[in-house]
Amino acid sequence: MSEVVTKPQCPVHAMDVPSLAALSAGAAPELVCYQVDPRASPIIPGRREREWMDQTSEHYAYRCLPLSTANTSGWEITCPLDFEATWNGGQGLDAISARAPGVDPDLLRALIVSHFGHGILTFHTGWLFRTSPGWGLWVRGAPNFGKDGIHPLDGVVETDWLPFPFTMNWRFTRPCTVRFAKGDPFCFVTLCPHAVLDNVQPKRASIDDDPQLKADYTEWGASRAEFNQMLREGNPSAITKKWQRGYFQGKDLHGNTPLFHTNKRRLKPLV
Repeated sequence: MSEVVTKPQCPVHAMDVPSLAALSAGAAPELVCYQVDPRASPIIPGRREREWMDQTSEHYAYRCLPLSTANTSGWEITCPLDFEATWNGGQGLDAISARAPGVDPDLLRALIVSHFGHGILTFHTGWLFRTSPGWGLWVRGAPNFGKDGIHPLDGVVETDWLPFPFTMNWRFTRPCTVRFAKGDPFCFVTLCPHAVLDNVQPKRASIDDDPQLKADYTEWGASRAEFNQMLREGNPSAITKKWQRGYFQGKDLHGNTPLFHTNKRRLKPLV
């Protein structure tokens, strides 16, 4: 729930794929970040790293390209200070308290408030965003970045016309104390082509309708099952290889490559 009013919004997710011609020409929607508060929180390109991914055996979580791509497919708005917030379980505005030792209370209040009640912690970003016509911002918590006891709420904001900042909101999942460290992402924004989503017509199909796709699907599945079996049996070749890299490299089992593939997203910082 990234609100510009006091009524919760429900997000809907889809993706519009621009033409390859537009991609090759460098066409991209505009994203302008207007600073409306001198204390505005820092904005940085989404970071690939996650502490829990670092802790997986041999960092295997980073082999999952969809995870890393999601982590970097937007911009993080990060905490400018360390603080902790407590919800006592009540529904009123006074049920949430916050502390940041050694920090000017006015600075803390400029960042977080209890605005909605019901265990919802509201962040002010200090920014007003403007996007190209038809494009909005999907506003959420950073992908694959969680905190025990509190959950980020999603919202889609029509930043192509709205002349006012939105807020980022997190909802406590139980009475507890949560901590945000300086540099933690409290908000993540990525572009959303909201003007065309209503025109998308999902179609039901049987895999049998596309013989080539079915053959590729069957072959891919058999290859994955065979490789996993070799790992379980301790096959030296599979153990040395560790994992199949086809998707990461953008190659099918025959070495064919798609028209578009990325295995490392590099978003630009603010200028």
